[in-house]
Amino acid sequence: MRAFLTGATGFVGSWLIRHLEAEGDDVAALSDGIDVTDTAAVALEITRARPDAVYHLAALTHVGRSWEAPEETFRVNATGTLSLLEAVRLLEHPPRVLLVSSAEVYGPPLGGPVTEESPLRPVTPYAASKVAAEYLGLQAHLGRGIEVIRARPFNHVGPGQAEAFVVSALAKRLVEAEGSGSDEVSVGDLSPARDFTDVRDVVRAYRLLVEEGTPGDVYNVCSGQAVPIALVFDQLVGLVRSPVRPVVDPDLLRPVDVPTLVGDPSKIESLTGWKPEIPLGQTLADVVTDWRARLELAPGPIAS
Repeated sequence: MRAFLTGATGFVGSWLIRHLEAEGDDVAALSDGIDVTDTAAVALEITRARPDAVYHLAALTHVGRSWEAPEETFRVNATGTLSLLEAVRLLEHPPRVLLVSSAEVYGPPLGGPVTEESPLRPVTPYAASKVAAEYLGLQAHLGRGIEVIRARPFNHVGPGQAEAFVVSALAKRLVEAEGSGSDEVSVGDLSPARDFTDVRDVVRAYRLLVEEGTPGDVYNVCSGQAVPIALVFDQLVGLVRSPVRPVVDPDLLRPVDVPTLVGDPSKIESLTGWKPEIPLGQTLADVVTDWRARLELAPGPIAS
């Protein structure tokens, strides 16, 4: 299969490329420096690549920062998706397109794990931009006949993730505290619960959806388990070798946060047989190891 990626240099994109190449796919990517909202430039690159499938990952993904830059978030996430779909439409043989959305589109759930039929209640600029991107994809399918499949991943974590995201941020601060001997780390609100999946499992799901997903449809990519961030913090503390305590930093608190967000993965599981394979404990250990390597810090002696 010939695959074309936007957002290839990002956290998920880099893992997706590894997975696709391991599966024997030929992979091309949108060149660095090309604005995803530039339809003509994107169309030229896709035309040259002649892909069978396009994975659209390019986006501004930080939920908290979307409050500070709502217009730019919407431009990249929604208008960028429109430009990508227009570029695909111009091709003689349009490829199948996987649009990567977000579970943030669900907003505060009305009870229980959310399914693909749950109402969309976006409460952040980021979530609103993803709702718009999704419906542009649906319109492209219904109105233009493009084979668009939408994925709604829940929180995905793993080695290499930027420190702007909660698990990676906590791991980095804990590794730094381990190296310095500090007994405190700054945290935001640890009370929300999230549905965490290893990024290496997520990219497996994306390829399976390209192969087996129904055009026009949408699929949750998640574990089906809600884990409080406080519990994640405690597990991370157990992986470093110095005792620390959390100290809430008001600058790390969001204007609005969803208390609990957990998904129902039944639809993708029944269609493809996909299930997460990497347990959260292994993911967290890998994230800590990755941050030690990035910070060039070795684990110290176990504190008594």
